[in-house]
Amino acid sequence: MVRPSKWTLIVVTSLREERLRFNELRRSIGTISQKILTTTLRELERDGFVSRTLYATIPPRVEYELTDLGRDLLNLADQLEVFFRAHRAQVEEARRRFDAANRTSARIVISPLSQEIF
Repeated sequence: MVRPSKWTLIVVTSLREERLRFNELRRSIGTISQKILTTTLRELERDGFVSRTLYATIPPRVEYELTDLGRDLLNLADQLEVFFRAHRAQVEEARRRFDAANRTSARIVISPLSQEIF
């Protein structure tokens, strides 16, 4: 099963409007490596979220598009986006509280090898 990752949702949302060839998809995402995109597409295809169509042309042409299951996942991604937009201020406040409570003051560390204070 597809492991949830930021790339899973980015690939799914990038295929929202149309089927895309590998390099078109990679360009639309921008910051994804070829290896990560290949792995993510294979996992999504294996689990039925994406279909891969190979055309018998020279050079070969491959296109990827969402399946019905992939569109259901896209709907879930849209709901997550709505949720996080609605609760952004709460998340930012929780982060501020956490960061303030977990700030580390300067600590003295004694090296076990030299017994020097760093």
